[in-house]
Amino acid sequence: MGMQRLSTTADWPLYDNASIRRLETLAQKHSPSSLMQQAGLAAAQLACAVAPHAQRIWVAAGPGHNGGDGLEAATHLHQWGKSVMVSLMGEASALPKEAFLAWQRAMSAGVPFSDGLPSAWIAGMHSQHLAIDALLGIGATRPLHGPMLEAVHALNRCAAQVLAIDLPTGLNPESGQTLSDEKQSKGPPSVVRADHTLSFVAAKPGLFMGHGRDACGQIWLASLGSEGLARHIPEQARLNPLHPSPSKNHASHKGSFGDVAIVGGEPMALHGTGMVGAAVLAATAALHAGPGRVILCLLSGHASDAVLPDLMQRQWHSLALEDLHVVCGCGGGQAVRPLLSEILRRSAQLVLDADGLNALALDPALQQGLKQRAAQQASVITPHPLEAARLLNTSTRQVQNDRLGAAQALVALFDCTVVLKGSGTVIAAPGQTPRINPSGNGLLAIGGTGDVLAGLIGARMAQGLGAFEAACAAVSQHGHAADVWPQDQALTASRLARSLF
Repeated sequence: MGMQRLSTTADWPLYDNASIRRLETLAQKHSPSSLMQQAGLAAAQLACAVAPHAQRIWVAAGPGHNGGDGLEAATHLHQWGKSVMVSLMGEASALPKEAFLAWQRAMSAGVPFSDGLPSAWIAGMHSQHLAIDALLGIGATRPLHGPMLEAVHALNRCAAQVLAIDLPTGLNPESGQTLSDEKQSKGPPSVVRADHTLSFVAAKPGLFMGHGRDACGQIWLASLGSEGLARHIPEQARLNPLHPSPSKNHASHKGSFGDVAIVGGEPMALHGTGMVGAAVLAATAALHAGPGRVILCLLSGHASDAVLPDLMQRQWHSLALEDLHVVCGCGGGQAVRPLLSEILRRSAQLVLDADGLNALALDPALQQGLKQRAAQQASVITPHPLEAARLLNTSTRQVQNDRLGAAQALVALFDCTVVLKGSGTVIAAPGQTPRINPSGNGLLAIGGTGDVLAGLIGARMAQGLGAFEAACAAVSQHGHAADVWPQDQALTASRLARSLF
């Protein structure tokens, strides 16, 4: 059967719901026992492993196959001497056939069932006890209401550890967004916050994106006999593994690692908002990542007192774009738009960020210019969800509800590498399986960290990586820097930029 802890630093394949269903069908054909029985046994074994001293175990079982998995687990745990209580949502007679058989086995084994939520039982649980979320699986699509929502809130209030079976109830397995409607989003969380999640058959993208990053806890995988079968089913994405920083050979010189030019930093006088700092952050990040030289071209037209002495400063008209790896848009404001056509046409390699993307969204000619680069010049765009929505002429909500689809739509539109930022950043490119990045945390949710990422991508491209490889490496390293950030030190964008190498 095989069960393993999923390391977020490894290269794991990820599958959407349709592919999971196909894998389940193939696995069942090759198995002498039902997948539900295997899943229940795996859940019971993991329950004992993560909560070995739990005598009290509450199983919240839903009205479908996920509930059947929970019922099978409850039967094993009861037979192994645990004090188990099951809350079954709905009538047993309405359960699917396999789940009904699991209910019959549980009843025959003497597993106790509660009438509604066992409030007194739950109140008596502590941190060494365990609650099992077996309410809803990957088939759930509608917002939670009534007793199901009450059960989710009870699981979140419970003092015990929580083990989610297949995925936390209320989480979309493909997008990582919650199933809640707009009204629910203003109330208590409508997704189970688990300490452990046991994914069956294969890992799902939503476990590593959006709210999945917070809801799943430690993720485990029980393949249920699907090992070796996945080669017949195309994966939807892969995890982006941790990339080491590049090393430099002894016989190197500054010309060995390329020149990065940062173009941005709108002056205060133009619109009353000075954004020189964004360009300086991108340049600082590029500098510390180790290219040969970093050139800062401020659209303010004058040198900045904030610039490090290691940086070179040049006027825009003096840049030899054909020889440069250009990072354009950081703090560029409206000043970047008149320059963008030339940057698109001449830059050897290009990272387009922030106001460069805003200018792109407003001008079909610039969009065509970006697409035309694909034949000979590499490009990376780094939108956050709102910028992606502008480029796709859609809403941020729609982008977030299908982050993989949105990233691939941008790839199709511009024929370039796309870094769709956010919780579980998506990296996509023509001819490549998309990557979902599992590193990083909420410390990065401050101004300037996107500028740092853009500079880092530019540096990795200058050091010889292709656009997709540079984006994957930079996103991984950017997130990892936040994961290992000292707890006694505030993370700021400038400190983050200086921590890179």
